[in-house]
Amino acid sequence: MGVGGTLEYLSDLVNNSGHKHKKKKQLQTVELKIRMDCDGCELKVKNALSSLTGVKSVEINRKQQKVSVTGYVEPNKVLKKAKSTGKRAEIWPYVPYNLVAQPYIAQAYDKKAPPGYVRNVDNNPSSTGTATKYEDPYTNMFSDDNPNACSIM
Repeated sequence: MGVGGTLEYLSDLVNNSGHKHKKKKQLQTVELKIRMDCDGCELKVKNALSSLTGVKSVEINRKQQKVSVTGYVEPNKVLKKAKSTGKRAEIWPYVPYNLVAQPYIAQAYDKKAPPGYVRNVDNNPSSTGTATKYEDPYTNMFSDDNPNACSIM
């Protein structure tokens, strides 16, 4: 390490002695569903989201009611800013149809979803139903494990 590198290292130590390092935000894309009817609504949403710090681009698809915000942003802050425009906004609830195991179950199928998309649901087997083993009631009726087996006779 040369003299320049040492001086830089020491100046960083002196300048940041009492401050913690902030974690750098990662570049990400936040997708929102926002109801927009006209060019004015679209422009209002685009201007509001573009004013956030860290936003690199805002893409709007009015037909799908979808807004994609790319940048060094947090999803909650983007959602809050979108709601501040007076529009109903939520995190994009849909996933492509081919990524869901059972796209036409009641929880996933949504008539309002854009073509090729279904609502994002958990793939837990407990949410889609539980498998129960069928037991014949007559086999238990005369079982030695059943304390009430003799009550029939």
